[in-house]
Amino acid sequence: MEIKVGIQHVNREVVLEVTQSAAEIEEAVATALEATDPKLAVLTLTDERGRKVLIPSDKIAYVDIGEENGRKVGFGAV
Repeated sequence: MEIKVGIQHVNREVVLEVTQSAAEIEEAVATALEATDPKLAVLTLTDERGRKVLIPSDKIAYVDIGEENGRKVGFGAV
C-alpha cells in the first residue's frame, strides 16, 4: 500500500510503500498526533524494504493512505 505524508514547509511529500494495513497506519498516526511526550510524538513508518522514516508529529500536514490492494502495472504484474 502506498502512503503519502505531507510535511509543513517542505515542497515534496514523503511517499512510502508499506506492508501494514490502513488501520495500522491510522493507529500509528493517531498515536503520534495525540502524544504529549516529545519522544513519543514521532510518526514512525517502515517501508517494504525495512527502511524506517521518522517524522515529528507537529510537522505533519496530511497523511494520504492508498488502497489496500493497489493494482500493479507493468511487466511481471500479477
